Amino acid sequence: MTPTSKAQLQIHFCVLLWGFTAILGKLITLPALPLVWWRMLLVVAALALVPRVWRGLRSMSPKLMLAYAGIGALVALHWLTFYGAIKLSNASVGATCMALGTVFVAMIEPWLTRTRFSKRELALGLMVLPGVVLVVGGVPAGMRAGIAVGALSALFVAVFGSLNKRMVEHADPLTVTALELGAGVVTLTLLAPVMPVLFPVFAGPLLVTPSAHDLTLLLGLALACTLLPFTLSLVALRHMSAFSQQLAVNLEPVYAIVLAALLLGEQRELTGVFYAGVAIILAAVFIHPLLGKPRPLQHPEVLGTAEAKGAAE
Repeated sequence: MTPTSKAQLQIHFCVLLWGFTAILGKLITLPALPLVWWRMLLVVAALALVPRVWRGLRSMSPKLMLAYAGIGALVALHWLTFYGAIKLSNASVGATCMALGTVFVAMIEPWLTRTRFSKRELALGLMVLPGVVLVVGGVPAGMRAGIAVGALSALFVAVFGSLNKRMVEHADPLTVTALELGAGVVTLTLLAPVMPVLFPVFAGPLLVTPSAHDLTLLLGLALACTLLPFTLSLVALRHMSAFSQQLAVNLEPVYAIVLAALLLGEQRELTGVFYAGVAIILAAVFIHPLLGKPRPLQHPEVLGTAEAKGAAE
């Protein structure tokens, strides 16, 4: 097997594992706030065992640490709203909303990076709109709040992904991830007392002790669906073209929706109109690399903090 073929298999395995994050988020009975808090804490605890992380922290300036901590706060809000969307609707809806991240990046990145706005990016945004309309119309009324929260989560992906792109060259990726997720834990701890005022839908106790069932799933979420694909993607993405990278990471919502149907039977909760909207959104996302020269994912390992790994290409 050639290195390229092996890399293709590895990255698709990573994307499949990332697709399970939505499924596990639905199966874990904890509310979104303690779920995200525990997930971040477990990942940070695992990274704290890596000497390379501590060496990176010692070499980082306070100003740079503060910048990454700010991005980490956005990561925490992204994960909170992502799992909140799943709790308010289901895994399929949450995964579909994450596909909007590519569209938001197309609109936001030129402002954050001070680059010229592209007509092809505008075309991408316009292509997605009919799909969004169909998705909203294809879910029960009680799930539509989940779509709104999921779209907000995709917006957070676009913002922190674009910021990470600007900052990625300044520090070791493992150290950055540990710092950002550690800052996310602190952010959620500080926000928990004021959550009833700021985000009433996420209000509730933070320090909830997970049951044995939830703890097992949380460990799977933190280790098997975060650190394992994180590490494997470091190797795989070195041997892939930019187009192959984008194509693979864009498959994440597809995997999540298929897994939700097979494992959770969510197709019984949704209509054909919903899936037609999903098809339009995903078609736009897959066409995106064809509209111009695809750009390689710079240090994609840092994007392990996002559920939509391709959102910040």
